[in-house]
Amino acid sequence: MKFTPGFQIDHTILKKGIYISRIDDDITTYDIRLREPNRETVMTNAAMHTIEHLFRTYVRDTEFGDNIVYFGPMASRTGFYFITKSLSDNYSINLIKETFQFIADYWGVVPGASPKECGNCVDHNLPQAKEEARAFLKVVENWGKDDLKYPVKSEEND
Repeated sequence: MKFTPGFQIDHTILKKGIYISRIDDDITTYDIRLREPNRETVMTNAAMHTIEHLFRTYVRDTEFGDNIVYFGPMASRTGFYFITKSLSDNYSINLIKETFQFIADYWGVVPGASPKECGNCVDHNLPQAKEEARAFLKVVENWGKDDLKYPVKSEEND
């Protein structure tokens, strides 16, 4: 069986941050990692669900909202995938930071969280989402294009 690229990442050394998961022509998939896999408690479903609603809403309302293909949670509950079309890495990194700042500062009704709009409208937690966003912003405060590569195990890591 052929492993997908995500299974080829060394999760034992993966840290929090923003990484390029894959590039397909003009489509870039970013791995937005809020937890260190298998070393930290995963995020709650309610926090992730709220982050998803707020992130999607915010980025689709930006100047290049039509270039946003997808934003959604990882099944491992350690982060999210953000898929863009024809956007530079620098723009995408800044957009991710700006969006997490929006989430950290947000007060109000979670967009799209009514029974008519959402398949699990009772499973949201804005205070937890804000806490997750604040913690992640500290991690990526100085994140740049040179930081987008996944860490590789070296002899020092062994």
